[in-house]
Amino acid sequence: MTPPVELAPPPPAPTGPPFAAVPTTSAPGSLHVRLVGALATGDCDALRGAPALDRRDRFLSLLSVYDLHTAPLEQIGDTVRFQGHPGVAELKSRLEAEWLGELERSWQGAGRLAEATTPERAAAAMRSVAARDRLPAAYKWLAKDAGWFEVVDFLALEGGPDGGFDDLVSTCQIGLSGSAKLELAQNYWDEMGNGDPAAVHTRLHDDLVAAVQMPQVPRSAMPVEALERAALGGLLATNRWLQPEMLGALGLLELQAGPRCRLVLQAFDRLGAPEGAYPFYVEHAEVDPRHGKDWVEKAVGPLVAERPDWGPRIVKGAWWRSTVNLAFFQALHAHLTEGQNQENSAA
Repeated sequence: MTPPVELAPPPPAPTGPPFAAVPTTSAPGSLHVRLVGALATGDCDALRGAPALDRRDRFLSLLSVYDLHTAPLEQIGDTVRFQGHPGVAELKSRLEAEWLGELERSWQGAGRLAEATTPERAAAAMRSVAARDRLPAAYKWLAKDAGWFEVVDFLALEGGPDGGFDDLVSTCQIGLSGSAKLELAQNYWDEMGNGDPAAVHTRLHDDLVAAVQMPQVPRSAMPVEALERAALGGLLATNRWLQPEMLGALGLLELQAGPRCRLVLQAFDRLGAPEGAYPFYVEHAEVDPRHGKDWVEKAVGPLVAERPDWGPRIVKGAWWRSTVNLAFFQALHAHLTEGQNQENSAA
């Protein structure tokens, strides 16, 4: 797909967050506020047993903890010293136990997908999970009906199909060997632009952000569904025992990204997006279908052949990602279409 030629540039993107109704600061006395203060002062023992006010407070707190493990050091500074503090570890474990209970309850509706103890069953189950919400209504609306501002707002929260994916893949391959290790290495090298700095996927996303003047939405302005979606990678990456689930969650992303990116490109064509907006989504529309196929055949299949008990867990991770994704896209679609309808009514 090629960019449109000689089209007038779209209007500049709005500077405000798309979810303006969401509070822009944590509530006084919230666990997140207490956590930030404890990390600043070093008094992390005060976090023991401190409850989250609600699910939003839980995910804001967990994301701050995950930052200690995965965020750039220049971003988190000296607070990284408290990554393994007993008070932080207790808080992390307790909040994750509550969340894992919710995720496990969602898995109870997966039915026979839990029987994926052979490579063939695991592959079929992964593809079945990917098919259930491969093209959410939000992406179809984006391709056909969304205005330019809605497209930019949508993409600002979507974060690209692989926000942080390269780091997650590098973490996921620890301890693997054989075909699975090689497949994740190839996938990572593709994320690195196959050695071309200008083609590194995070660089392509930076180019997209500049081309469409995309606003950066702070966590404080994100809906709880977006926070949970962002936190899932941290949950999987910081708990080694969840490596099978991580393989499934990342594999699902690869299986679904290609068709979704093609719908984003349709929106770009329809609205006359600037040329610099295209490369990131063109790249994923073209390569992710191959990545998804190879992930299932060269990573999941061989691993399940060696370790049949991993099969249901890999599929479970895909189910978790699918469930969290679907809630996010439904909330985002509802918010943006509501705003669009209000604008149309006012006009």
